[in-house]
Amino acid sequence: MDTEAVPTASALVSQLETSRKYFKTTMSAFSEEDSGFAPGPGLFTVAAQVAHTADSVDWFVEGAFGKGWNMDFESHLAAARAVTSLAAATEWFDRAYDAAVATVESASADGLAAPIPDARIMGGAPRAAVVNAVVDHTAHHRGSLAVYARLLQKEPPMPYA
Repeated sequence: MDTEAVPTASALVSQLETSRKYFKTTMSAFSEEDSGFAPGPGLFTVAAQVAHTADSVDWFVEGAFGKGWNMDFESHLAAARAVTSLAAATEWFDRAYDAAVATVESASADGLAAPIPDARIMGGAPRAAVVNAVVDHTAHHRGSLAVYARLLQKEPPMPYA
């Protein structure tokens, strides 16, 4: 694959760090006491939203750069729901983003341009494309958390400031 068509590791890391910053800005509306809030039965709590986001970052990186896609979604959801502390979820989120950044930084240009080996998800896309998927999925859950904050009568800060 043409490595010139794929963003550099530096550009990809910048996308990841911006995504992390925006998500954590939205998270700043919450305190540990909000960890267990969910807007309705069966929905993620605040802590589980963050944990699910962290788990998904790990999932995307493992799918593109590791052993492939773990399609046991029930176990992923159960792991996220098991997290009841916003502090613990935040630690997981930071570990996941740190690992994603380290993986991208250590990849060669050819490695980033190589197709994702497990074609079941994003079939044929270069490994670098997983960064956009991480950013998009994280933004989706950032939006959910902004709604949660409003339901708690809190004003989520503008993430882009």
